[in-house]
Amino acid sequence: MRPAFKGALAARGGKGVAGTSALQNIRFGTRHAAPAGERPLVLGVRLRSLLPVKFLVVAAVAGLLVCSGSAAPRDVSGHLEHIRARHQLPALAAAAIVEGQLVAIGATGARSAAAPTPVTLDDRWHIGSCTKSMTASLAAMLVEDGVIGWETTLAEVFPEMPMKKTWREVTLEDLLVQRSGAPGEAPKALWKEACARQGTPTEQRFAYASGILAGEPERPPGTKWIYSDAGYAIAGAMLEKVTGKDWEMLMRERLFLPLGMLSAGFGAPATPGQLDQPWGHKGYEAPFQPVPPGPDADNPPAIGPAGTVHCSIADLARYTAWHVAGERGEGWLLSYESFEKLHHPPEDQTYGMGWCNLRRRWAGGVALMHTGENTMFYAVMWLGPGADTAFVAASNADGYDAVDACDDAIRHLINEF
Repeated sequence: MRPAFKGALAARGGKGVAGTSALQNIRFGTRHAAPAGERPLVLGVRLRSLLPVKFLVVAAVAGLLVCSGSAAPRDVSGHLEHIRARHQLPALAAAAIVEGQLVAIGATGARSAAAPTPVTLDDRWHIGSCTKSMTASLAAMLVEDGVIGWETTLAEVFPEMPMKKTWREVTLEDLLVQRSGAPGEAPKALWKEACARQGTPTEQRFAYASGILAGEPERPPGTKWIYSDAGYAIAGAMLEKVTGKDWEMLMRERLFLPLGMLSAGFGAPATPGQLDQPWGHKGYEAPFQPVPPGPDADNPPAIGPAGTVHCSIADLARYTAWHVAGERGEGWLLSYESFEKLHHPPEDQTYGMGWCNLRRRWAGGVALMHTGENTMFYAVMWLGPGADTAFVAASNADGYDAVDACDDAIRHLINEF
């Protein structure tokens, strides 16, 4: 899908003053072929605008990151309600971080358009491809551990796997910066197999990686940037192979628990048969149709490392605050050098390892950002390391109204904080 530009979102020019060109919408994503009779899922990006003691200690420190301070965060749910109603979304949530503190948070609307149950500040939102930088962060931890290297190749990790010769020298780094030649869209037969969800998540990912690597790359490795969920799925399979643990366990042990992200999980947020969390919604404009939690409510585990995480809006903010601190040389869990590796792209592109680099005045220089969607939820992260700020928003619907509403919410937060 080609990039398409749509609108702009104001920057903070001065104290509470809106300037120009803060967030610009660049919409592009990976549309996967679905089994016959099913609607394709999109898991792409829209660019706008039981652990060792040391981990438990870090988790306690991380908990202070957005909970300490003399003032409680401002509840901006009222303002968000105006935005949600204008765009006719089921629900909307947003949060702001300034100097490592959660300074604002809000949530408004309904968990399902077909029921009056309201969302809460603790509700969980599917964040789609915002998962990619989390997988890359996990990879960096394992690189620092010496378990794998950025230059480790597919042939070294999967010597038993039949693969085209072209793939053999593709590295972990190539996959994470989207220059591996992995396809933008999976072959239809392979995607149908992935949607059948046969075997454990790890087995599903190995089978998916095997299917991709049995064919030729879309482009010669290293020659072209291609946004690919398959590339991140293969990278996740590499991490599973070298550790002997599934990606979900690794994410919980190494990222979620140390950062205090206790709400984080995988797949649709709600429990099947219950309205205990937001449901995603089909359709790209009102009236949106609620999708009950179950296999049809998210993409398959085969591409989990590319985009199946869910979490509360506060925990998403907590995650972004960690990356801001890392970019400022104030991070933990990873070295400054690893944060730099994750955040900053090769010279000839603007995409790092799950982070886009865009210059924005309100960000104090380079802003880091990413979006995520699964056609039923939408989420966006904007980080301003130079200004020590971060802003996140999410909706339980997708489409341009969701994009616009999330950007309107973040514009408000930028101008306020």
